[in-house]
Amino acid sequence: MCVDLKPYRDFIGELAQKSGDFIRPYFANPSLQVESKEDQTPVTIADRGAESLMRTLIEKKFPNDSIIGEEFGNKPGSSDITWILDPIDGTKNFLRGIPTWATLIGLSTPAISNNEVIVGVVSSPALFRRWHASAGNGAYVSVNKSAPAKIRVSQVADLANASLSYSDLVGWGARKDAFISLQEKIWRTRGLGDFWSHMLVAEGSVDIAIEPSLALWDMAALDIIVREAGGRFTNIDGAPGSHGKSGVSSNGLLHSAFLDAITPDSAKAAEGK
Repeated sequence: MCVDLKPYRDFIGELAQKSGDFIRPYFANPSLQVESKEDQTPVTIADRGAESLMRTLIEKKFPNDSIIGEEFGNKPGSSDITWILDPIDGTKNFLRGIPTWATLIGLSTPAISNNEVIVGVVSSPALFRRWHASAGNGAYVSVNKSAPAKIRVSQVADLANASLSYSDLVGWGARKDAFISLQEKIWRTRGLGDFWSHMLVAEGSVDIAIEPSLALWDMAALDIIVREAGGRFTNIDGAPGSHGKSGVSSNGLLHSAFLDAITPDSAKAAEGK
């Protein structure tokens, strides 16, 4: 990889801070107006304004980079870097005054297979936390603007002793029954959901996190942070990376056993397992 990451690492924190400063006044604001997008998910001026702000700052600092964002789509560029933006992950929480929402920013490059994410930040102002990672440099969390502390996934190696987090039971398809059944066989299950589940995996507090239906911008930043914390990030079929339309993060030790446990026999037969 020929990309110098330092200027990006220096800038991405500033980008997250300015996005959070823009969004924070709208959080738990009763006068905030909500619209529905074509897919019936909610959106507000906070989402659109924050992404617009980040795009403007990126285009000024790195005018040749590509940008992909949840609210304004794809802006092609001529460099080897693509910025992947989710201004508010957990918008439904945001709208109800629940503090588990965050700005997600990831960078990927075609210089690595599958456009692997090489820098990521998850900034959660209402939780007073920011997680960040870059390729080969580990993963870190800052709490209430404290100095970054290195984080590491757990060493739990048995599903019976595992802690699992997920968002809800929507979008599971043929895996739903197996997933529900598994919850009775493992140590602990909680529906924490969204970015926070995966960051708890990176911190070693949760062993597995899963969401069966996600977009690239929901996962890019999570992917690099989990991997740099020593974990594994794939889609629900086991393909690595954040381009697979679903997200599973784990400490790595439990990953294969978990995916096998939630895959119905019919799917295993089709895959020749």
